[in-house]
Amino acid sequence: MSEQLPGVPEQLEPLVARLLAPNPSPFTHTGTQVHLVGTTDLAVIDPGPDDPAHIDAIVRAIDGRPVRAIVITHTHRDHSPGSRPLAAATGAPIVGCAPLALDDAGIRADASFDRDYAPDRVLAEGDSVSGAGWTLTALATPGHTSNHIAFVLPQAQDGAGALFSGDHVMGWSTSIVSPPDGNMTAYMASLEKLLPRTERRYYPAHGDPIETPQRLVRGMLGHRKQREGQILRTLRAAPATIGEMVSRMYVGIDPRLFPAAERSVLAHLIDLRDRARVAEQGGLWSVTA
Repeated sequence: MSEQLPGVPEQLEPLVARLLAPNPSPFTHTGTQVHLVGTTDLAVIDPGPDDPAHIDAIVRAIDGRPVRAIVITHTHRDHSPGSRPLAAATGAPIVGCAPLALDDAGIRADASFDRDYAPDRVLAEGDSVSGAGWTLTALATPGHTSNHIAFVLPQAQDGAGALFSGDHVMGWSTSIVSPPDGNMTAYMASLEKLLPRTERRYYPAHGDPIETPQRLVRGMLGHRKQREGQILRTLRAAPATIGEMVSRMYVGIDPRLFPAAERSVLAHLIDLRDRARVAEQGGLWSVTA
């Protein structure tokens, strides 16, 4: 893909266009990808931040067409706050994941939660929204957040379908899994859930479309299993705090990403503890098996 400019719509296939939000960061890559689905009427997936210039750009891309639904994959602040001004501008209902009220423990390394998110309709697994020639069907993919949903578009260009993967599977990086709401056990199960699926392209909320999704998902599962093994090897050498583990395991990464790495290691440790592989006492983690 050529370099994308914020606010400029790009047609990816007849039923799918995208528009980049102006919110680049170490955690959002070039920014949040807003997807417009449909031709004569539309769904808008993850409108992104509540930024007036960005919302105006979405409205220009809509170009007067009816918006059947504003669809939300999860409630991080780089995804859902734009739903409210966009609903006011278009009259469209907000649908998708359930609201989430959470007082997080510890430093969050990714975008904070949108506590004002209030959908008109919550979509559960298998629920759909539709318009002229398109249908979006919810696929529950918890892990990155407990309320994360992906959406399947069966009418994609070559008939093999596409999946809007939100932050569950991204085109530039693995997802942050940050406890207590982020859950590594659920995240791994949601990746496994994608393996038998046949959608030929994923449209993530960050990064370019994914043209070989099954290969990427297998690679993501392998990466997480390798990280788990690295944690166990580190703790077999000596009990350690999470900070000590990160400094040994993440050599050479951007220091701004250390808080995210600590949350990811914590998510792995909780999963390992639940499987009776590790234990914690006084901030020190050690192996039990």
